Amino acid sequence: MTILRLGVGWQSQSTELINCTMIASRTTKRLLCRLALTLCFAVFGMGAHAQQSQPKQIGQFGDWTAYESGSGEERFCYMVSSPQNASLRDRRGDIFFLIWHRPAAREFDVVQVDVGYAYKADTEAEVTIGDKTWSLFTRDNNAWTYETKDDAEVVEAMRRGRTMSVKGRSSRDNDTTDNYSLSGVTAGHNAINRACGR
Repeated sequence: MTILRLGVGWQSQSTELINCTMIASRTTKRLLCRLALTLCFAVFGMGAHAQQSQPKQIGQFGDWTAYESGSGEERFCYMVSSPQNASLRDRRGDIFFLIWHRPAAREFDVVQVDVGYAYKADTEAEVTIGDKTWSLFTRDNNAWTYETKDDAEVVEAMRRGRTMSVKGRSSRDNDTTDNYSLSGVTAGHNAINRACGR
C-alpha cells in the first residue's frame, strides 16, 4: 500500500492523505502520486525562498546535484540538473530533470521533468538517450513515465549515456527541445541510493 501526502509541504498543517492503491486507472494513480510529490518541491527548495524542510546537498557530481531531506518516513532523496541548452529559454520558467526516491512510499528512481511552461493538453513529452526514446505523460508543467519499468530503463540509460534530450509542446503550440549532459549521473545516483538506503 502506497500512501503519499498532499499539501504544501511535508510539514504542512493541513495535509490530505491519498491511498494510491484505491485509484482504478494506472495512469491516474501515477499522476496523483507524482503530483503529491511535485507539490513538495516548492518547499524542498528548488527555489531560494523555501523556509521549511530545507534540503541538504549531498554533493555536486559533474552536471548533477544530489540532495536529501527529512528522516525516517519523511526521507526524500533526489538528483537534479538543468539543460545545457533549451529552446525558447527566455520565455520559460525553471527547467529541471529529476530522479527521486521516497522509501516510505516505495517509490524509487522516479523520473520527473519540470519543463518551465504548461504542456499542451493531451500531448506527450519525449526523452531520448542514444537510440532509445520514451514517451511521458504530461500535466501542467510536469511529465512522468507511464510505467515503473520505464523509470528504471531511463535511469539505467542515463547512467550509461552521455547526453539526453527532452522534447515537448507548449499550450501555445511551441515545440521545444532541451539538451542535458549526463556527466555525473552515475555518481549522483549512487549518492542518493546511499542516502535513501537503497
